[in-house]
Amino acid sequence: MTPFRKFLLTGGLLMAGAGVLLVLPFAASPSQPAAVAVATQTEEPTPAFHAKTPEDALPPTMDPSLFPDVLTFNAYTVAGRVKKVLYQQPCYCNCDRSQGHGSLLECFVSRHGAGCDICQKEDFYSYEQTHKGQTPAQIREGIMHGEWQRVDSAKYAKDPLPSQKAAAK
Repeated sequence: MTPFRKFLLTGGLLMAGAGVLLVLPFAASPSQPAAVAVATQTEEPTPAFHAKTPEDALPPTMDPSLFPDVLTFNAYTVAGRVKKVLYQQPCYCNCDRSQGHGSLLECFVSRHGAGCDICQKEDFYSYEQTHKGQTPAQIREGIMHGEWQRVDSAKYAKDPLPSQKAAAK
């Protein structure tokens, strides 16, 4: 075999190997969202959450009126309505590691939830599932399986939700 052919054969094998390496991360099962498939494969620990209803009063979420963006306003409005549920949920943006959060609720007690799409989708998912009669444990199971990723945030970006007082009337 001539040196040129050896060079071409070696180059071809290297290109094929690189192609396989590029395709593998995208080869997650279609029935499972890629982010969840990766988390399952790497066996990441579940982010922090509280398994039981809080015994003490929970801190207030930030006032939604601080946020002019409708989506963020609604995320904080919803968070205020389901605080006990959020207290019992993990947050898959891993703010438990980066910011020491103990649950999804802490994202909305601070400004963190304003800039995090993951926190907002988990918040809206928790709210929707609560209204469907799901328990916090059932909601947590759904979050852990990545169901929050299917939330259509666009429907929360249109009109501001009424305040808790207005909703109670």
